[in-house]
Amino acid sequence: MAFEDLGMEAIYEFEVEDMPVTVAVDSNGANAHQIGPDTWKVKIQEMELD
Repeated sequence: MAFEDLGMEAIYEFEVEDMPVTVAVDSNGANAHQIGPDTWKVKIQEMELD
């Protein structure tokens, strides 16, 4: 553990096996749960619907 004095924000290291995960936030803080809907909202608005 690093920065134990930070409590909930301390840094922990875990070793795990066979644990599939999906990372939704990249190293720049971009959130896939927000980017995806925002992208499709624009695409849908640009569609010509009859």
